Amino acid sequence: MNSPKKDGDDDVPVKDPVKYGELVILGYNGSLPSGDRGRRKSRFALYRRAKANGVKPSAVHILNTPQDSKAVHSRGQHSISFTLSRNQTVVVEYCHDNSTDMFQIGRSTESPIDFVVTDTSGAGKEGEDPSIAPSTISRFACRVVCERNPPYTARIYAAGFDSSKNIFLGVSGLVIQVKIELWYSYCMSFELSWPPQEKATKWKNPDGHMDGLTTNGVLVMHPEGFPEDPKQGLWREISVCGDVYALRETRSGPSRGKLAEGESSALRDGSLVDLCGATLLWRTGEGLMRAPTLRHLEALRQELNASRPQCPVGLSTLAFPSMPRSHRWDLEERQPWVYLTCGHVHGRHDWGQRSEGVAEPREGEGSTTRRECPLCRSVGPYVPLWLGCEPAVYVDAGAPTHAFVPCGHVCSERTARYWAETPLPHGTHAFRAVCPFCSAALSTPGWTRLIFQGPID
Repeated sequence: MNSPKKDGDDDVPVKDPVKYGELVILGYNGSLPSGDRGRRKSRFALYRRAKANGVKPSAVHILNTPQDSKAVHSRGQHSISFTLSRNQTVVVEYCHDNSTDMFQIGRSTESPIDFVVTDTSGAGKEGEDPSIAPSTISRFACRVVCERNPPYTARIYAAGFDSSKNIFLGVSGLVIQVKIELWYSYCMSFELSWPPQEKATKWKNPDGHMDGLTTNGVLVMHPEGFPEDPKQGLWREISVCGDVYALRETRSGPSRGKLAEGESSALRDGSLVDLCGATLLWRTGEGLMRAPTLRHLEALRQELNASRPQCPVGLSTLAFPSMPRSHRWDLEERQPWVYLTCGHVHGRHDWGQRSEGVAEPREGEGSTTRRECPLCRSVGPYVPLWLGCEPAVYVDAGAPTHAFVPCGHVCSERTARYWAETPLPHGTHAFRAVCPFCSAALSTPGWTRLIFQGPID
């Protein structure tokens, strides 16, 4: 994987660069539906840059007029503006930090964004076309700052700097009134704020420094013992300055949660970052070296197919599709299907259809109606099986013996159990477990053990 694409000298790859880690968007199973292109992809590797681009706080200015604010911003330095009222703004200037590298994540395709992230299908927007549905992910959602020297600690901060190297928090003091006069003396007016700013929660800490939260917030969960013996941690909210807080009552509530004393914004292997529309998994460089690879997953697929599992009804030999086909949801003739209630694996057939009617599944989906298993007579959904192709979400390199319910993605037992027990933010204040390969909401318990029938010869 190449070093991150950026304009300027810091996009020149160096020999054997240090890899800080990777951010992986949950729900894409290894690649975006339309393919990974440029900065819009399902995973982003963070490498040590050829030249440090980190910044750190320096001077603080209290401004009382728009002219003062313009004078400060014209210096070309990074800054964060906290608008307290129309007549008062606190601007924190940032200077260059040669000991850190900064990477920015958000929905915007402007040059300051290193990793372009859009809303994940299934992440709270069932039935909506993500290309036309309004996004809840901020254009400049967050930034990750990595230490250039060992132990290469990566810390996350809410909000990112825009093309003018600024972060604006608050309601603008500069308001433009637009008036449109129509025939019959009809008059309409409205107000525009410029530059566009976050209507965000902000405050002054006891030590005097300003801080704030973005509108929809950046939430983080740090697990313990990932991946060997993972235990879910508490979901927290990260501030613009990197402090850790308990969650607000609702996602965009006006009041911040309580400061989480002693907790850090430093990312750990397995940390989850939720941007209100997409959830990212952080894997450290060291953790990725211990994780299974695509080659290992392909070997498991071939080994499973070599065992020649059979359909108990049609007595045909079943085979899992290749990894590229699993990305595209292309159903194949020998595709394994499963009765999710009991876990018995079959080929695709029409046996056991219930009298209430069976709808033909769409491409890449199983029937959502109930079917009766011919082996044990249990009744439930009947769906095709797909191998999970994103190695980063696996907590071990075990055999693919379990499937998520109701989507049918297959992985190891420990991986299935971990994600079924990991609630992710959903909506304004809810949480739910989802399949890490497709973001489908899981039922309870969220997985089933697969029962294959071997060849009878």
